[in-house]
Amino acid sequence: MASSVVSLSLTTPLKANSFSKYNLTRLPSLRRISCCSTREFTLKSRLALPATCKQRRSVELLTRCGVSSNDFPAEKEKKRSFGEWVEFLGEAVSTAFPVWVSLGCLLGLVKPSAFNWVTPDLTIIGLTITMLGMGMTLTLDDLRGALKMPKELFAGFVLQYSVMPLSAFLVSKLLNLPSHYAAGLILVGCCPGGTASNIVTYIARGNVALSVLMTAASTLSAVIMTPLLTAKLAKQYVAVDALGLVKSTLQVVLLPVLAGAFMNQYFQRVVKFVTPLMAPIAVGTVAILCGTAIGQNASAILASGKQVVMACVLLHLSGFLFGYLFSRLLRIDVASSRTVSIEVGMQNSVLGLVLAAEHFGNPLTAVPCAVSSVCHSIIGSVLAGVWRRSAPKQLED
Repeated sequence: MASSVVSLSLTTPLKANSFSKYNLTRLPSLRRISCCSTREFTLKSRLALPATCKQRRSVELLTRCGVSSNDFPAEKEKKRSFGEWVEFLGEAVSTAFPVWVSLGCLLGLVKPSAFNWVTPDLTIIGLTITMLGMGMTLTLDDLRGALKMPKELFAGFVLQYSVMPLSAFLVSKLLNLPSHYAAGLILVGCCPGGTASNIVTYIARGNVALSVLMTAASTLSAVIMTPLLTAKLAKQYVAVDALGLVKSTLQVVLLPVLAGAFMNQYFQRVVKFVTPLMAPIAVGTVAILCGTAIGQNASAILASGKQVVMACVLLHLSGFLFGYLFSRLLRIDVASSRTVSIEVGMQNSVLGLVLAAEHFGNPLTAVPCAVSSVCHSIIGSVLAGVWRRSAPKQLED
């Protein structure tokens, strides 16, 4: 007797072991659950199962008896574990990096007293923990590999002490800044790369090992380069505490990163547990530091008007832009070019603040340094948010 059939496609994937419930030997029992027990139950391809049923993800049943997908055991949805939730939330916080930095800056400007609790010691502790977390994403082999990238290291060093000082000088002339603001802008342009550049590189999924070594190289050489370039361009000689720079570089940058890489090499269980928390800690640290810098100089920033803000924005935009373009012209890979861009575009503005207070008579000289710390953090955080969504292929691999 010929029978008309209705095609039913099951959307629920079937595992090989779950299909045994409906194998050929038990087809008669399936008839009992239908309203048409006297009609034949047919399976596509003449009731023949494929040999590779483990690889099959769906089965097409043909029947008039109305067998639905509800008759088949559905695969339970997997629930996120606690660790996966922490990782998911950490990624969400990191992606919104520009938002947190902007909120920190706004709070510092509107209510400077909100950051009175941030002491220099707490700042060092926060930066040290952040750098330790970045080190946990590396291995000792990564650091050794970064040392084998002389072209990238040299390009970063040259661009750091050429693009930024010259950009500061040209921007101050272009905007016709008063002498005290011009001197402050040139001073910050002659400073080395800051620790925040390592954090932004980490969030942007750049080459963190290269960023750390570039920061160390530019900081140690700042003992000579910063006074020399400032004297030439700003006509003002500044003395740099060589011992203090070496100490801070070791304490905040090199030693925590080495310790984190060591832990990643030999204590992987601990690292796996704490790593999802490191990116949110880094984001929070930068947001708090920016808010603190704004809070400490809120009145001067409000009084300086748009001119200083525009000057600092142009300075750091040129650093990010030319750092990336020149790196690509030198045929440096994308990940390293992003790292060089961030390293060149972000300065050690805190060092600029200290030097301006110690060596320049006019207190307004420090204003561009304070505004600079906010501008490069906001621009860098926006870049980090964009680049984090489009990681270079070599890093994804």
